[in-house]
Amino acid sequence: MIEYLTGDATNPDISGKKYIVHVCNDLGFWGRGFVIAISAKWSLPEKQYKEWSRNQFSDFGLGKIQVVNVEDDISVINMIAQEGVFRVSVRKPPIRYPALEECLTLVADHIKETGGSVHMPRIGCGLAGGKWDKVEPIINKTLILAEIPTFVYDLA
Repeated sequence: MIEYLTGDATNPDISGKKYIVHVCNDLGFWGRGFVIAISAKWSLPEKQYKEWSRNQFSDFGLGKIQVVNVEDDISVINMIAQEGVFRVSVRKPPIRYPALEECLTLVADHIKETGGSVHMPRIGCGLAGGKWDKVEPIINKTLILAEIPTFVYDLA
């Protein structure tokens, strides 16, 4: 089961390898939402995400992930599960649930090989406009089914 905690997802207090996962857009834009907290602690996830988005030969796109090692026991996983950015005039939230499921499946596969736990805010439910009642079953189907310890953080 998902374990819900109150606190900062960028500061997991669990032993072992930790993966901090979050949703990114498919435009290469970084600068609002949870990424602000990530960039406040580590510059590398933003730098590598932007390089990835600009590299015409990369696999950058919906449903893809990028693992960025930031400390000996912590990695940030940039997941492309948001198409564009939220615009009031469009009314359709930019979260793409099928892409989120693809990303989390890749995350689960990676962690099954390396071991570790997953730490996240309520991914896809902020600027991406998603609904937790749709995101939570995707987490259960991917990470929890793979028996990966998963922690979701709500700020106090």
